[in-house]
Amino acid sequence: MAGYGIISDISEAIIRILKEGMVPDIIQNSEGIGMAHPSDKGDLALGIYLYDIKRNTDIVQPDRIPVGASKLRNPPLFVDLYYMITAYSMSDIKFRTLEEAKILGRTMQLLQSRATLKGDLLGKSAGEITHIPRIEFLDLEAEEKTRIWNIPETPYKLSLFYKVYPVEIDSLTVTDITRVTTADFTLEEKKD
Repeated sequence: MAGYGIISDISEAIIRILKEGMVPDIIQNSEGIGMAHPSDKGDLALGIYLYDIKRNTDIVQPDRIPVGASKLRNPPLFVDLYYMITAYSMSDIKFRTLEEAKILGRTMQLLQSRATLKGDLLGKSAGEITHIPRIEFLDLEAEEKTRIWNIPETPYKLSLFYKVYPVEIDSLTVTDITRVTTADFTLEEKKD
């Protein structure tokens, strides 16, 4: 199981995948890739925005999980993380759209090649999870994309949408239990 930091660890893993595959060939320096809301992107060339978290309904959760011989932990919460990834080229206006298409194309290629977030990407959180998170490209309709973008006075900018799932967050509730240690049976002969 993983603690509350798993959401941050997954976001950092996505950033690491993109930095390793783009800097310095496509994006000049690693500071150009980071987490940001599209309205607050600063000088990012590639912005990753966690826009939603939903309960994962695909995983059947156990009742409670044994912790040692005398405790039980409540089941973990499984969630799905939803990301929007947007390119922001600083190129001359004549080349901006092409540069952004190049950045988005490389983003898709990198995330497709690392579709599972295995231990080397998640660091210490990897040892605590029971389900390996997957990265899935989402095919959304244009109307839904513009609704997610939702920046007044700013037209929608071509973006990629991804889902990372299942993400496991452990429960803090642990209860003590008493195990049966002895049993006393009395046998009687059955009378007809």
